[in-house]
Amino acid sequence: MAPILIVFGPLFAAAFAGFFGNIIGHRPAQIVTTGFVILSALLSMFVVFPDVAFGGHVRTIDLGTWINVGDFQAGWAIKLDTLSAVMLVVVTSVSSLVHVYSWGYMSHDPHRARFFAYLSLFTFTMLALVTADNFLQLFFGWEGVGLASYLLIGFWYKKKSANNAAIKAFVTNRVGDFGLALGIMALFMVFGSVNFGDVFALAGDNADTTLSFIGMEFNAIELICFLLFIGAMGKSAQFFLHVWLPDAMEGPTPVSALIHAATMVTAGVFLVVRCSPLFEMAPMTSAFVTVIGGTTALFAATVGLAQNDIKRVIAYSTCSQLGYMFFAAGLGLYGAAIFHLFTHAFFKALLFLGSGSVIHGMSDEQDMRKMGGLYKMMPGTWIMMLIGTIALTGVGFPFAMLGWSMGFLPDIGLSGFYSKDAIIEGAFIAGEAGKSFGLFAFWIGVTAALLTSFYSWRLIFMTFHGKFRGEKHVFEHVHESPRVMMIPLVLLAAGAILAGPVFKGTFIGNGASNFWSDSIVGFEQVEGDYAAGDHGEGDHEEGDHGEGADDHHDAVETHAAPADDHGAAVDDHGDAAAGDHGGGHHDVPTWVILAPFFATLFGFIGAWWFYITKEGIGARIAAKRGPVWSVLYNKWYFDEAYHLIFVRGARGLGDLLWKIVDVKIVDGLGPNGLAASTMATARRVAKAQSGYLYHYAFVMLIGVVGLTLWIVAGAGGQ
Repeated sequence: MAPILIVFGPLFAAAFAGFFGNIIGHRPAQIVTTGFVILSALLSMFVVFPDVAFGGHVRTIDLGTWINVGDFQAGWAIKLDTLSAVMLVVVTSVSSLVHVYSWGYMSHDPHRARFFAYLSLFTFTMLALVTADNFLQLFFGWEGVGLASYLLIGFWYKKKSANNAAIKAFVTNRVGDFGLALGIMALFMVFGSVNFGDVFALAGDNADTTLSFIGMEFNAIELICFLLFIGAMGKSAQFFLHVWLPDAMEGPTPVSALIHAATMVTAGVFLVVRCSPLFEMAPMTSAFVTVIGGTTALFAATVGLAQNDIKRVIAYSTCSQLGYMFFAAGLGLYGAAIFHLFTHAFFKALLFLGSGSVIHGMSDEQDMRKMGGLYKMMPGTWIMMLIGTIALTGVGFPFAMLGWSMGFLPDIGLSGFYSKDAIIEGAFIAGEAGKSFGLFAFWIGVTAALLTSFYSWRLIFMTFHGKFRGEKHVFEHVHESPRVMMIPLVLLAAGAILAGPVFKGTFIGNGASNFWSDSIVGFEQVEGDYAAGDHGEGDHEEGDHGEGADDHHDAVETHAAPADDHGAAVDDHGDAAAGDHGGGHHDVPTWVILAPFFATLFGFIGAWWFYITKEGIGARIAAKRGPVWSVLYNKWYFDEAYHLIFVRGARGLGDLLWKIVDVKIVDGLGPNGLAASTMATARRVAKAQSGYLYHYAFVMLIGVVGLTLWIVAGAGGQ
């Protein structure tokens, strides 16, 4: 009963608020929607998650047959395994806090009932996606979050920019969704089913199956995974299909938090991890996932350096962090990818809602160039944003990892430190073991960490420190947000602090093999710690090659097993975690361990120098509008390029089809050509129909004379 209520409770609330909101009023609609989402969160955290993740009660609840046409069958079910349980906690907890926060943020909006109905609909569609038992049900949730995002991004539909952003998000996602739809069709063609269990069980038997596509032969599983990832690229705003995400900031700030932290953009990562049995057998596509993820992480981080809208900076941060998750998944580090998704949900929602608090206190001002010195007027928001920034940048120090010198100290850091560093170090290990693009991902991860630190602290310094640069009347009305907005921030801050250290052992540590065994295929926990030269009890001793054992990075999954518990074969294209050099231990050089720490430190120092020590130098660089700044500020000119190629190209093609093909050819030969000539001839001939008998008699006489002459002429010829 609890799983059904978790999934369908928000749907009932959305329908209730949407259909009856204008009748019952805004407050009852808010109470119903918020109440059901909070109930879903409580049931997820205290009933389903412990029962599934730690009680081992993995199950599928069949709700009925959805489609049964010939050989095609698809039911509707609620799949409860560790992966879906984690996603239930992430989605419902963040969504419930966003609902509560919206009570204050949207308090003056005249359409609050409609807004809360959309929020709950968004929550339901994401819950339907993550609990899907088959690809068609997943596609329903996939399209549902696309629809809900369109409605929420364009919520203030009287703003042209909001309408344009909503359309841009919808159309861009249709590109990716087309790839996903083709992938699902190919799945049914190859496996004869769209159910996860059936497909994964038959994957090994179809390892050598080929499919013809665009006149070429492809390995079926490689092609299927590639098409599925195209869908993930669109939904999770990866390179080339990322352009919709920054413009999604046109929606209300709570929408931005929900889209970026817990729902829409995480769907792509979830899809890749859910399909790990297939991606494990598709090394070329996995390498492509790694490259796209790494490229996105670096690209988005560079763009974030030059943005001035407080929400857009955080939006590009989301793109970059999603890149981390994808290149981790591409390298087979599925547990680390989901761990980062889990921690990221808390600190990214905190940052977005914190920025909303700033905007609320600044009378809807979003330009950081018009802020400064706000920590005095908004101390609570400042502290919450500091916590979110520290978590995002991964500030921390791996004392336990450096056991050769100071192993008596535990690792110290917020959530992002544990999850981000695990991905970066896992990438290095994978690269050293020969995994495709592993070292590429490692260096990208370190570089992106430096840039993330710089633009994140730039946001803090420009917003809360230095002199106020806005208008005087705005400064006079700056105020702290109400309690209803601050309470969600405090709870999210607790998650940003505790999610990493509390769950590291479960997600990527010693308990990970049992935790993920039912949902991530081929996951095998590497027993012991990363300890170069530690071949005994796992203790940390000086002289062990200069490296010690890690605590927060002590396990990364490997995929050496030939098959998982679904019966899906796992190929031997390389260990996912790699670096298993015997004895279950991993060699990680000290400089690799410290690289993320120093990258974060240098980014902080750079931001401090630019925006505190030499305050104003950043503005002077921007005023010069140099080529590098222009490229970054204009987002590498992707929007302009896409407008030229696709928008203007489509418009030019439309004009060609309209003015030449339709008007001149179709209409010219048709309605304006033969049809018009026939009509004109008919009008002339019609004039002969005078209605006078003697006219008709005269015509008949001419006809008789003509017939006679023809007969006579014919007889004379004989």
